[in-house]
Amino acid sequence: MAKKKKISTNDIISFYMDFVLEHGEQPKTVYAFAKANNFEEQKFYEHFGSFEAVEKHVFVAFYHNTVSVLEKSEDYQSFDARNKLLSFYFTFFENLTANRSYVKYALEHHKNSLKGLSLLKDLKHAFTNYIEHLDIDLIDIKQEQIDRIQRRGLKETAWLQLLLTMKFWLDDTSPAFEKTDLFIEKSVNTSFDVLDVAPIRSLIDFGKFIFKEKIQMK
Repeated sequence: MAKKKKISTNDIISFYMDFVLEHGEQPKTVYAFAKANNFEEQKFYEHFGSFEAVEKHVFVAFYHNTVSVLEKSEDYQSFDARNKLLSFYFTFFENLTANRSYVKYALEHHKNSLKGLSLLKDLKHAFTNYIEHLDIDLIDIKQEQIDRIQRRGLKETAWLQLLLTMKFWLDDTSPAFEKTDLFIEKSVNTSFDVLDVAPIRSLIDFGKFIFKEKIQMK
């Protein structure tokens, strides 16, 4: 009898992706899945509680692979928030494209809208945390409650933008997905142009100046 091999999280993910692409469905049981890949069933449960948990982790793995690549780049470290996010998008979608057959299966297999897909829940948490730590410049209202609302709105809008880009990429039939690259560039740049707070800050400062001068003239 062949000796059972050691197994890692990435091994299970790889075996799972291969299986669903070859069979068009999840394995029937964890036992059968483990036996087919020559590892003990209990080893599966050391990493995941179910096949659904594996599906969720696949998309988080794409995220972590993206961030890992970016953090090794000295250029990325010097970028502003706009260019960091552009770099994230291009690298993330390179990861998706390298695994396009699986991504299409996983997302199209579920009939819900992308926003409602439970398998993207962990990706949303990771991505919105990334957005939160980009230090995107927002208007400083100096009121904690309003600031929280701004930050929450920014994260939800950024997540929606990522979902829309994924939907565009799924439907993209252009060579090398060049239309998706254009979509990324235009949508991210437009978002930051809308968020440009410099003119608004100038207007607020001007308003403060007028108010102060008006008070002093009385």
